[in-house]
Amino acid sequence: MNHIGKVIAVCTSEKKGTQKTEVPSIRLLPGMGIEGDAHAGRWHRQVSLLALEKIEAFRAKGANVDFGAFGENVIVEGFDLRSLPVGTRFRIGDALLELTQIGKECHSHCAIYHQVGDCIMPREGVFTIVLEGGEIKAGDEVEMIEADPDRPFTAAWITLSDKGAAGKREDKSGPLIGEILTEAGYNVVEGLLLPDGVETLKRQLIRLADQRQVNVIFTTGGTGFSPRDLTPEATIAVCDRMTPGISEAIRAYSMTKTPTAMLSRAAAGIRKQTLIINLPGSPKAVRECLEFLLHPLDHGLKIMLGRDGECAGMHTHAESGEKK
Repeated sequence: MNHIGKVIAVCTSEKKGTQKTEVPSIRLLPGMGIEGDAHAGRWHRQVSLLALEKIEAFRAKGANVDFGAFGENVIVEGFDLRSLPVGTRFRIGDALLELTQIGKECHSHCAIYHQVGDCIMPREGVFTIVLEGGEIKAGDEVEMIEADPDRPFTAAWITLSDKGAAGKREDKSGPLIGEILTEAGYNVVEGLLLPDGVETLKRQLIRLADQRQVNVIFTTGGTGFSPRDLTPEATIAVCDRMTPGISEAIRAYSMTKTPTAMLSRAAAGIRKQTLIINLPGSPKAVRECLEFLLHPLDHGLKIMLGRDGECAGMHTHAESGEKK
């Protein structure tokens, strides 16, 4: 893999939703993004990158596009950005960027899409945060630093509640998930409060798994018998493989606390390299389930991500010398 590339151009815009324009240089501010750029802020999409090779391929189709036309801040040469995992870092002079998202959702098509009928940014662009600041300009060398395989697991939580999303009930379960995971050493990258239902949840699960490459997503709520309790359906729809042992274990453990736990329809499964787990809706049950889950979950995530060998604890009766 090529680890050295080059900055071809840098671009900024003063207002969101407007085309970026090429500038001589940009100054990166740690934890904020580009000084004076509309997208600067304390979030996960501070600086966008796009590969020169993808722009040239687009131009080869007959489109006349300037640098910045797709909304990109930094055009680089020498990397297939979309193939890089979240956590990859880029050293450009004194500045250090970390990849946080691959591609993006396109809710309202940009100006370039309306002009030529396509835009490559949602497919090929990547987004980063600024870890260390500095000034960068065209011609600067870009060193790609592979993601640390031992970095903390990333996590996200999603609360499903019609009343919560409507502002009629305070969401205590979702923030509690974030608090417990942070204390356990996870890097909690997002928390969402959504109304019950399938389609919006599916879309967010896919975004978090595919674009943000979150290691584990916990949902809370929407697992019961109500017609609007559709969290398991959305989870099953997006997963490549189900992990029934997790949901079965949660139910069995929860039934030692209350017999109504048998009514839970919660599911768990894997999409690509993201584990999705449905938790109950109450804060008390959330705390109990996470305390029960976190130790074995650590091992499971390591196996899923290739950070550990085969599961030593999963052996047959014959291998252990036990009689069936």
